[in-house]
Formats: sequence, C-alpha cells, structure tokens
Amino acid sequence: MFEVKDLSVSYGEIKAVRDVSFSVKDHEIVSLIGSNGAGKSTALRTISGILKGKKGSVKFDGKELLGFSPTKIVSLGVVQVPEGRQIFSKLTVKENLILGGYLVKEKKELKKRLERVYEQFPILKERQGQKAGKLSGGEQQMLAIGRALMSGAKLMLLDEPSLGLAPIVVKQVFKVIDDLNKQGVSILLVEQNVKEAMAISDRAYIMETGEIAMDGDSKVMAFDPRVKEIYLGGVS
Repeated sequence: MFEVKDLSVSYGEIKAVRDVSFSVKDHEIVSLIGSNGAGKSTALRTISGILKGKKGSVKFDGKELLGFSPTKIVSLGVVQVPEGRQIFSKLTVKENLILGGYLVKEKKELKKRLERVYEQFPILKERQGQKAGKLSGGEQQMLAIGRALMSGAKLMLLDEPSLGLAPIVVKQVFKVIDDLNKQGVSILLVEQNVKEAMAISDRAYIMETGEIAMDGDSKVMAFDPRVKEIYLGGVS
C-alpha cells in the first residue's frame, strides 16, 4: 500500500534523513520511533509534500508522491495530523472540520463526512459551535484527527499525538487510533511514548540520527534488551 524507499532529506548541508526505507501495509499500524532530532517529523513532512526529498521514492497505491503538492497528496488519501495539533483556534469546531473537507465538492458528501466524524467523536458534536481554542488538549487532538478524517484519509500520518497530554487522555487518544485502524484506516505513527506505541502497533521502525537503526514486529521489539534499555527505561 505505502512504501518509502531510500529517502534522503537535507536542510542545506545538514542531512536530516539518510536513505530511509519503511512501509505500511493495508490496515496496519506502524510506529516510527526515535528521540528528538532523529528525523521522524522530517520524514513525515516530506511524505506530505511540505518538504522536498533530495532522493528516494515515496509510493502510495503504486503512485509516486515525491514532487506532488500537499493538496494532491491529500486528494489521494494520505493525510497528516501535525505535531501540536495546529487547529484554527479562533474558528469553531465545526468550521475546523469543514476546512478539513475542503476538497469535497458535493455538499451532501461533506455533510455525510461531518456526521461520521460526530459519530466517532460525540464530544465534537457537543462542542461544534465552540471556539476550537477553548477545547482541552485531548479534545483538540480529537479535532485534529477528525479534521483529517474529513478529507477521506486512507493513510493517516500521526505526528506525536500524545504530546503534552495527561496520561489518562493519552490512553483515550491511543484507543481512538486503534478504533480508526479497525475501521480500515492505515496508520503511520510517529511517537516518543514508546510503550504505548509498541502496544498499539503491528510493526515498528526505530530512527537514530536520520537512519533506520532497527525494525520488526512491535511485540517482539518491546522485549528486545536494547529497545527496553534505551526507549522503555529498562522496564521488564
């Protein structure tokens, strides 16, 4: 379904991502894990068309995405939920969601998608007339995910969805991600909460200084001594 092969990205002379390869199969959750500065978010922004790759390939359903505009990439079903949520705080919840469906031309289809999001997130329906900036952090994350769903996402790129959230809210967010996946949305999850990411994902890739250092089945990797020591705090 989705494959990144030998992707390299630079900021001037700095090589942020070097010959990175990974994939996401249909209906999979794949985690991309690593410390700050490892290149995870850079890889996501390149996939989304925000940054330009220096070399390599990014294919979704057989189509090459490198060189496409962000709008074109969204139209194909690859949608990013950015780090920090980046909602439009002065607009209402409903207005944020409508903006997520900006490529939908038919009003009937737009309404259908809106109702689907409200069904998924009842709290957003309750708060639809409220300014988005007044929502709690967890509610804002739900709104950011709902906005991505409005575009008809087939593959969702989630960049640090648990960032800045209380532990109980983090569990709620990960449950939402799991539910979406069960409904048919494939997920590429960039996350520093390694324990939760490993628990929810099918496979994982670990990035270190712009390269893939390890990859494999998440449940197996969670018991790898190196992963446990560096990323899981040595927990047993």
